[in-house]
Amino acid sequence: MTNQRLLLGATLSYSGNPMQSAWEDAVKIDTEGGVLIEDGRIAAVGNGERLRADHPQAEVTRYADALICPGFVDAHVHYPQTAIIASWGKRLIDWLNTYTFPEEMRLSDPAYAGDIAARYLDLTLAHGTTTVASYCTIHPHSADALFQAAEERGQRIVAGKTCMDRNAPEGLRDTVQSAYEDSKTLIERWHGKGRACYAITPRFSPTSTPEQLSTLGALWAEHPTCLMQTHLSEQTDEIEWVRGLFPEARDYLDTYEAHGLLGERGLYGHAIHLEPREIDRLAEVGGALVHCPTSNTFIGSGLFGMTGLAARGIPLALATDTGGGSSFSMLRTMAAAYEVGQLRGTPLHAAQLVWLATAGSARSLHLQDHVGSLAAGMEADITVLSLDSTPAIAQRHAAAKDIWESLFATIMMGDDRAIADVWVAGARRVSTA
Repeated sequence: MTNQRLLLGATLSYSGNPMQSAWEDAVKIDTEGGVLIEDGRIAAVGNGERLRADHPQAEVTRYADALICPGFVDAHVHYPQTAIIASWGKRLIDWLNTYTFPEEMRLSDPAYAGDIAARYLDLTLAHGTTTVASYCTIHPHSADALFQAAEERGQRIVAGKTCMDRNAPEGLRDTVQSAYEDSKTLIERWHGKGRACYAITPRFSPTSTPEQLSTLGALWAEHPTCLMQTHLSEQTDEIEWVRGLFPEARDYLDTYEAHGLLGERGLYGHAIHLEPREIDRLAEVGGALVHCPTSNTFIGSGLFGMTGLAARGIPLALATDTGGGSSFSMLRTMAAAYEVGQLRGTPLHAAQLVWLATAGSARSLHLQDHVGSLAAGMEADITVLSLDSTPAIAQRHAAAKDIWESLFATIMMGDDRAIADVWVAGARRVSTA
């Protein structure tokens, strides 16, 4: 019995970054393509019939009216907020106090944390997401729960215990010392084990004292292969709050930079209202910015400047930001990114949108050698998109002049019904085929 699987159908591939060069040169779709999977990895990508002739023993799965893509990579989420997604009508700080913090306190129960971790990963797998970067709660077992749930599903996972020692309710505050010790223990337990990667996680400057930020910066220096994730310049009133808490700082980014939390492996979520100095420094160090369009519009934060930041060569990622974001779907997130681009006068092409949700996010997470594209040697995380999943999409697909028009219709109108198949490390996890 063969352990080779051959997926046949229209296949997406990348040869460059469509945010920095013409998308036509960087992204291709082979309408008669194929992907050969062996031992959890992609063994070959190319013409489907040639691959079939070269590997007659492979078990074949053929997809019609579909697109074989890399698995989606969601670069900024809060899995503990799964149960409160789509909670009505608050600005950021009110939203945290009204919805987020009470729900995160419920994860003090390890059993509840385990239930939410499993629910979150199952929901996102059903939407074609195979890799996530998540904040946990202050409770170390909340990180254990997510890492364990991902390990059981064979998924790539980036996660970290959230650290907060001020401006949070009792029961959701750690200390300078416990943040360091708990994070270090979790790094030793999970970082680099299997498909897991640890992210040192100060929630954002307002909820960490300068002493805690400095201690986490020291921890990052001790473990430089870890990522570091936090929030930056999400809302204007948040920025004013930061100015009051850090009067000596040049700007919001400086509250991280001064404490050793600015670097190439840093992930800075939202980053809507950036000062010129902040953009210059991010471009210099190569820190990644994560665009969270459904969250930014749902909470009323503002419009991310994708095109201008891309022109500076800053790594860019795309994320749902569950549960400030209003959907678990990276398709809906791509659609929202298109809409934000339209409002800024710089709409993105379907090729750019899908690249951001796969290779772009993988690059920002420093996982580009593992996931995010379909190429020989990569881990076989694959999402197959149906291009006719609903009557509305099917009629648009039938009238489309080319496959790019079909893909765009699925991006704009698709949901979990558009996910025809999901493969995680070569194992089939979701199938409607």
